[in-house]
Amino acid sequence: MVITNFGSLNIDNVYSVENFVSPGETITCLDLNRYCGGKGLNQSIALSRSGASVRHAGCIGANGAILKDMLKQNNVDVSMLLEIDGDSGHTVIQVDKTGQNNIIVYSGANRRLTKQYIDDVLDVALHGEILLLQNEINLGDYIVKTAKQKGMVIAFNPSPVDDFLLNDFPLDMVDIFIINEIEAAALTGITASERAASELLKRFPASKIALTLGENGAVYYDAADRYQQKSYVVPVVDTTAAGDTFTGYFLTGFSAGKPIPECLRTGCLAASLTVSSKGAATSIPMMSDVTAMSLQV
Repeated sequence: MVITNFGSLNIDNVYSVENFVSPGETITCLDLNRYCGGKGLNQSIALSRSGASVRHAGCIGANGAILKDMLKQNNVDVSMLLEIDGDSGHTVIQVDKTGQNNIIVYSGANRRLTKQYIDDVLDVALHGEILLLQNEINLGDYIVKTAKQKGMVIAFNPSPVDDFLLNDFPLDMVDIFIINEIEAAALTGITASERAASELLKRFPASKIALTLGENGAVYYDAADRYQQKSYVVPVVDTTAAGDTFTGYFLTGFSAGKPIPECLRTGCLAASLTVSSKGAATSIPMMSDVTAMSLQV
C-alpha cells in the first residue's frame, strides 16, 4: 500500500540560543544550521525510514532542489512533486539550551497548490489507501473531500491549528487524528489532554485518535479501545520533528495492520531517538536504530 502525503517542504534555519528572544530584545545566537524540513517532508521521511511506501505531493520553489533531493535520497516517490516559480517555504527556528524550540514559518510555495494539481495527484491514488495531511498547505479541505470521494483513509495531523481549521475544515471526514496536547486543547477548548481526546472522540465517534503527551508518552483512543504507552528517557538535544517522527512510525505500523500497542511503542521509541539529535529530517532515525533501541529498553 502506498501512503500519499500532501505536505509542506521547508528549508529550516535553526538558531541555537541560550534563551528564547523576548519582545524588544536583541540577542546573539550561538550557532546556525540549515536543514531540510517542513512537517510534510519530515513525515514522508519518517514514513519511508520506518518501512512504508510513500508518495509525497506538494510544491517547491526555484530554491527547492535540496528538498526534492532529500526526499529522493530517502526513497520517497517525488514523481508528483510540483516545481513552481517563487521561493520554497522556509522557517526560522530557535532552539534553547534545554532543547525546546519555537518556530516562525514562511509558507512560500507550500500555499500555492491548485485544485487541478490536487486532482492530478489523487487520480493515481487507490481506494483504501491512506492519505496523510497536515495544516501547512492550502486547500486542505478540498484535498480531504476529494480523497474521501475516492474512498481513501484520511490521517490528519492538525498542525498548526488556525481559525480555518477550527471553523471550516471537514474534521468529520478524518479517520485518524494524530495530535499533541496543544492541538487537542485548541480543537476542543479543553486543556486536560486526555479529557480533550475523549471529547474529540465524542464529537467524531468513528475516528481513531493518537495523542502524544511529550515526556508522558502517548495514548490511543477509538470507540472500543484505549491504549497507553510510556515515553523513553533520553538526553534532549532538540525536540524539532519529534511529533513528525511519531506520526510516520505510528502510521506505518497502522497501515501494515500491526497491533495498536506496537504502533504506539515504535512511535515513542523513534521520537525519543529524534530528540537526541539536532535538526529536523536529519534527526529522524532509521528503523534499524529503533529496533536496536527496543532491545535495550
